[in-house]
Amino acid sequence: MGFTDTRFNVNLSILFTELPLLERPAAARAAGFTAVELWWPWVDAPTPERSELDALGDALRDAGTQLTGLNFYAGQLPGPDRGALSVPGVESERFRANVPVAIAFAASLGCTTFNALYGNRVEGTTPEEQDALALENLAFAARAVGEVDGTLLIEALNAPESPACPIVSAPKAIEVVDAVNAATGLDNARFLMDLYHLSMNGEDLAEVIDHYTPKTAHVQIADNPGRGAPGTGSLPLEELLGRLKKAGYDGYVGLEYKPGDRPSTESFTWLPAPLRAAH
Repeated sequence: MGFTDTRFNVNLSILFTELPLLERPAAARAAGFTAVELWWPWVDAPTPERSELDALGDALRDAGTQLTGLNFYAGQLPGPDRGALSVPGVESERFRANVPVAIAFAASLGCTTFNALYGNRVEGTTPEEQDALALENLAFAARAVGEVDGTLLIEALNAPESPACPIVSAPKAIEVVDAVNAATGLDNARFLMDLYHLSMNGEDLAEVIDHYTPKTAHVQIADNPGRGAPGTGSLPLEELLGRLKKAGYDGYVGLEYKPGDRPSTESFTWLPAPLRAAH
């Protein structure tokens, strides 16, 4: 159980960032990983040039890495933004413009799982107005994802690091998941269970796993404190992944941690090489 029984993927937007984007898939493959995920790579371009999309697609294929998850456009990430879909005006428009582009790109690589980050509270509009816009945009995205038989993920961030984001607990994220499914009738919205964020919120991780695994379609991990590799903090991640498995979760677990002051390749010593390829 635990690490030996888990399908891992590497998040190339937080690991291997010492390399240019197009070199990261090959670096992940050289480290033994065959599955990867990405935040939207073009933070200023929800609809990048076709040549940029093609270059990244070629890099993933040439490396022999399978893209298993992609964020929709979420603004400056990492940075001050925490998403775009609940922010009225230009950011909402950028999110909606990005949805078909991201889906077409990912689906061409066999990926049909998409993370839609909510967005910060902003001045000049009420929380109720933002939540109404968010539901409208999430329903729009869920319907578009449904056209490729895909899954829309809703992630809870953490309040200490994202104080202006309203989705900072597992129950709140589940509430949004249920609202989207009720609005569309498609039942393709699911919870993204990020154990680092939930631990930063002080949530009981065992309880979250026991209650919400049936509505979970992706898991991400990093240790706490520090958001480093497993073993650099105090979270019992191997035990928690074993609990997830027993609860029926058999999807990917994304490695979304900071490598620290060392090359990313050196941050995987906690995971024996034979366990890194997706299985």
